[in-house]
Amino acid sequence: MKNKDLPSICGYEFAINELVNKDRNSRQFRENLNFENVNSGFACALHMHQPIIPAGENGELISHLQYMFEHTSEGDNHNAEPFAQCYKRLAEIIPSLIKDGHDPKIMLDYSGNLLWGFEQMGREDILSSLKLLTCDETVYPHVEWLGTFWSHAVASSTPASDFKLQITAWQHHFSALFGEDALRRVNGFSLPEMHLPNHPDVLFQLIKALKECGYRWIMVQEHSVQKIDGSSLRDDQKYIPNMLKAQASNGDTISILSLIKTQGSDTKLVGQMQPYYEALGLCKQNLGQHIIPKLVSQIADGENGGVMMNEFPQAFIQAYKRIGPKTNISPTIAMNGSEYLNFLETSNVDEDTYPVIQAIDQHKIWGKISGPITPTKFKKAIEVLKEEDQSFSLSGASWTNDLSWEDGYNNVLEPISKLSTYFHETFDHLVAQNPSLTKTHSYQKALLYLLLLETSCFRYWGQGKWTDYAKTIFEKGEEVLRNIEISSN
Repeated sequence: MKNKDLPSICGYEFAINELVNKDRNSRQFRENLNFENVNSGFACALHMHQPIIPAGENGELISHLQYMFEHTSEGDNHNAEPFAQCYKRLAEIIPSLIKDGHDPKIMLDYSGNLLWGFEQMGREDILSSLKLLTCDETVYPHVEWLGTFWSHAVASSTPASDFKLQITAWQHHFSALFGEDALRRVNGFSLPEMHLPNHPDVLFQLIKALKECGYRWIMVQEHSVQKIDGSSLRDDQKYIPNMLKAQASNGDTISILSLIKTQGSDTKLVGQMQPYYEALGLCKQNLGQHIIPKLVSQIADGENGGVMMNEFPQAFIQAYKRIGPKTNISPTIAMNGSEYLNFLETSNVDEDTYPVIQAIDQHKIWGKISGPITPTKFKKAIEVLKEEDQSFSLSGASWTNDLSWEDGYNNVLEPISKLSTYFHETFDHLVAQNPSLTKTHSYQKALLYLLLLETSCFRYWGQGKWTDYAKTIFEKGEEVLRNIEISSN
């Protein structure tokens, strides 16, 4: 692999950090929109992903989308081109609605794997469509991109030392494709698989990494969080911002704004525009000294299943026809996440008035600790909880709780841990001495294999071909690192 054959995932860490933290213009959306008569809003996000797999000629890394095209008789691979069309069709739908006087809104979450796959396949039709959505001055105020882990990694089973590598890799790649101005407008973060860690130290490190990388808010699944007393979220707080608090085992705390994705994993929710129809029945609510509109937030796979492939476009268009032209402000309108938060900020809503939430089951830990929180007390509390309740788990929660990302997958998780440790032992001290090392081919290639190994798909589909893909990626990554070690001796 030559440098030009690698995705743009590293090399400009300092410049990216400066861009997202010191030179950010978060107000991509119009602030003069009149919300006085708005009772409620709806925010729809589409998640798009195809993994990179070692299934090309001679085991080369290719997009699973390319594999679908090359093996149309397997499974639902005959849908390869319909999937490809899903990745680009909003570039026709959004401008058409704008031209007709409507005010459509959509949030997009594309994994780095998928974006690199488009480049590998030479799908300029898809890339140019995404550039229109992202860079055209008449279109981009209607489209909000959400950041994510570059390689669709499940947070709780990804080494915390790799969080920033995954986050900044996506930022590098997005900026390389769409420009610095576009990256400045990325304020929200979408967790792969909607997976939120509930181990206090892991969640603390995740939020810390997100904030250091310039992110302002995240979307979380309602069943992955709870109130501080351990009870479920009240209905009214599901439709307003919440402050997600993380407390580490040493007592340190950190928080980030969150919007709540209600209900479980059902693509029909977005595919049939349920958020709009739910929002129609909602009224404003009191928050501190303010009365604010509620927001129904939803995210779904943008291409998976017949509803998203076939029914979503017309359902999306029909919702905006019901709302009517933007000149007549409807009581229920579309709002993207950052637009809603910006409105609340400019309305002088204090973040201290938002409800405070935490990851699921963390109240059980804090209930076992009296006095100041220390690592020793924390460790003892975990031991006691596991003795009392064998079902107690610190593996987090995602869009589905009937699927474990860890149980039975030691043949993937152990290689992830091993390759991550090997990577950091090899590079961390060298990068500290010479940050430009991240521009070298050897670093980029080693980083690529580490990020790819952490992809959730290598566990989602069970043992067999997919775990074998993980084994191959691990072996290739280990070989790259071994050669670096040899050449440095």
